[in-house]
Amino acid sequence: MLFGLDGVEIGLIIVFLCLFGGILSGFPVAFAIGGAAVVSFAIIAALDSAGILVHQAVDTGSDAYRGLTADGVNPIDISKFRYPDLPLITEPLFNGGWQLALDRNISFIVNRINERVLAGQSIETLLAVLMFVLMGITLERSRIANDLLTTMARVFGPIPGGLAVSVVVVGAFLAASTGIVGATVVTMGLLSLPTMLRANYSAELATGVIAASGTLGQIIPPSIVIVLLGTLAGDLYSTAQEARAQSVGCSDALTYLGEAAVVSVGTLFQAALLPGIFLALLYGLYAFGYAVLNPSKAPPVTGEGANGEYITRGEGLTWFLGVPAAMVLAVVLAGSAGLMGSQSVVVDSFSQQGDAASLRTNVSPQCQEAMIDLHGQSAWDRAVAEQAAINESGGLQDVHRLTEEEREVELARMIDEAAPIGTGVAIFFLFFAIVLAFARGVSPSDEPRPLALGGLGIVLALLADIVFIGPTTSPGATFLILLLPGLLVLWAVREAARRLARNDLIRVVFPPLVLIVAVLGSILGGITNPTPAAALGAGGAIMLAAFRKLKDDGKSGKIIIGSALAIVVMILIGVNFDLRVGLGETGAEQWIAYLAAQACYLFALFGLLYACVVLWTGGVLTPVVRETAKVTSMVFTILIGSQLLNLVVISFGGEHYIQAFLRSFDNEMVVFLIVMLVLFVLGFVLDFLEIIYIVVPIVGPVIYGGTMDPKWVTIMIAVNLQTSFLTPPFGFALFYLRGVAPKEVTTGHIYRGVLPFVLIQIVGLSILWFFPAIVTIVPDLFPG
Repeated sequence: MLFGLDGVEIGLIIVFLCLFGGILSGFPVAFAIGGAAVVSFAIIAALDSAGILVHQAVDTGSDAYRGLTADGVNPIDISKFRYPDLPLITEPLFNGGWQLALDRNISFIVNRINERVLAGQSIETLLAVLMFVLMGITLERSRIANDLLTTMARVFGPIPGGLAVSVVVVGAFLAASTGIVGATVVTMGLLSLPTMLRANYSAELATGVIAASGTLGQIIPPSIVIVLLGTLAGDLYSTAQEARAQSVGCSDALTYLGEAAVVSVGTLFQAALLPGIFLALLYGLYAFGYAVLNPSKAPPVTGEGANGEYITRGEGLTWFLGVPAAMVLAVVLAGSAGLMGSQSVVVDSFSQQGDAASLRTNVSPQCQEAMIDLHGQSAWDRAVAEQAAINESGGLQDVHRLTEEEREVELARMIDEAAPIGTGVAIFFLFFAIVLAFARGVSPSDEPRPLALGGLGIVLALLADIVFIGPTTSPGATFLILLLPGLLVLWAVREAARRLARNDLIRVVFPPLVLIVAVLGSILGGITNPTPAAALGAGGAIMLAAFRKLKDDGKSGKIIIGSALAIVVMILIGVNFDLRVGLGETGAEQWIAYLAAQACYLFALFGLLYACVVLWTGGVLTPVVRETAKVTSMVFTILIGSQLLNLVVISFGGEHYIQAFLRSFDNEMVVFLIVMLVLFVLGFVLDFLEIIYIVVPIVGPVIYGGTMDPKWVTIMIAVNLQTSFLTPPFGFALFYLRGVAPKEVTTGHIYRGVLPFVLIQIVGLSILWFFPAIVTIVPDLFPG
């Protein structure tokens, strides 16, 4: 063996050196990866053909090997790492020669490109990358970040370290709207670093908080990292758990795990929400604590408040906190008491099958033993008892078409159990009530009568719902009943919006906040998947940027506002009316709702096209589209190049070799810790795209094939990559910031500034390691 190393080990070293050399060569990374794959394969094939590289493999025909399999040891766990005394045989790296490996690689890459890039199920999720990139770049070019930073600086500036805290808040906003680390770091560096230096902030704190806040885009959804990592993690987890189930004698993963082996991007967005907020909170607390201990290096900055009118502390607490919290609590209590709830009387045509046992019990003895080891004896006994009760009651009822009598009985039951106030009506008017409360808070000296009339309209609407609207009331009749109080509420809300617009904080924060809530809320609430939500975010960002452009030019933005309202009306119509006209008997009410929704759709489409024209004539749309195409093409080119490099590693057995080494450890937490350390180090020299598509597919079958929660594993990887992005001397965020920092800020300042935040990241990772519920609590609240 060359240098005493196994041929596979030398092959892995060659691949890494070629990849590292390709990245340092100055060629675009997307092409350097593919070139590294071709060069490394040629070198390894030449050395293998010359007989220089050989592989010492376990002799599967030996008596020792057969003895282990006879004792029940899974062949996948048998390796020379776990059993070093096993007989070995010498074999070439490429079984059948490098020509056969090359033929297989070419065939595989063609099929994989067709599956992941041109067609297949994963392409729809990958399209979300394009939409989120477009959304982020549009918001970045529309100077919304500048407005946010200026406003937050006025709000937090008077407190110690206020500018640094405002940078963290704006960084979290940009992370939730862009998901692109480089764009966030560069934007924050250009906007906030000169301001902080002029305010006598230390260069270390200023650069550290900017770099750290910029990396929040790695974890706070909608993160491109999570979209790409989640798409890959879903495939790896499903495949690994199916193999794990079959290895223990079960038919499939659903039987063995008691649940489907699925992890979606939407679920990962839910899982990433609290860790992202938690890290942002740690950043802000550190900035505040640093300023308290070193007041000369982070002095408070005085300036105008966010509103010209003086508001007492009591008024602020009452209208911004007390009244909205009381209204939300009232709605929650009404739901718990049965006063508010679903009023749906839609009866299914077929009966329900009924609940099955928590675990399948009709399995082989080998699978039963494995399931007991996994779930525990008590869970198995409970499933057996559940199955016995189902059998005693006649088994699971077959699904059958309900008779007319059964439908009438079910309809009567639903009418009797319907709540007096519908959930949709309550939430709809709750939103308006909060708007009225905020308007009262920002302008306590203005005439309260218009807002009070709006509150009266809300009360009248709820009373009308209780008295006149029942479960069988048609949507058209419901609309007419709520029309008069609704018009009164809308008139008051219009006045409230005028007052709120005078408040800089609300005027600047509210539009991007609504966009973020719309995008993330639709994903986290399970309403839609990331791709349509990303399209909504991209369209909303274009309209928001166009509105800002029109205001800067002194023109009216009524068309944009009207288009946004048309989208809201269209959604409300779609939720409350059956728009499937032409199917069966279609009444006048359905036709009116359909025509109204179609009109709203056409006007919203016109508004989006108008926004594009505004941005195009203003010279904004062209660079946005160009930059979006550049970033997206880079992502997909790296995807293809990474697949090539992966195939090279697979072709000479590198993937199997690494997995065998990891499986030689008995403790899967130790394995995961090793993987995390490797990813941390690789994060110095590789971008997250290369790590996701080159490293994760190799180690994924091991770390996703055990008992660890896949959501926790994925989020830990994302936070780990975020940490490596910050760590000197190779952290990517440091290079982004160095490129836009003024001359008086040295590289030493940046390195010293980020070190405390690296420690914060490590502390955050440790907390997530020991308290995984921080990751899993939100997905558990929204199962689906």
